[in-house]
Amino acid sequence: MHLKTWSRYLLGVLFIAAGVNHFVNPAFYVAMMPAYLPWHALLVFISGVAEAGLGGLLLLRRWSGWAGWGLIALLVAVFPANVQMALHPELYPSLSTTGLWLRLPLQAVFIAWAWWHTRGPKGEALLR
Repeated sequence: MHLKTWSRYLLGVLFIAAGVNHFVNPAFYVAMMPAYLPWHALLVFISGVAEAGLGGLLLLRRWSGWAGWGLIALLVAVFPANVQMALHPELYPSLSTTGLWLRLPLQAVFIAWAWWHTRGPKGEALLR
């Protein structure tokens, strides 16, 4: 199996696990929601479904281009929650302040990783 296939499976499983965790530990995700956003519990539910669903679609080669773009949009959408956590580390005493700040550039790594899966072997877009 090729590296890109393994990478797609790994990223897909990571997002499925992250999405499922929204339902296993919803209070953690509700706590990271910025105050200016409404309906925290609903947004946690929607983002959990989106993460798990897009992760699942990424496992299917035919849908990997769409899933990659969806994951990019999702990562951009949830970035304010990561900023919220970094700016208010006192709300997350079990997490290191350094780790909270390191999550911010890590989002760019995940965006690049997802983008790689929007491209075919010759760099062509997979959306058809």
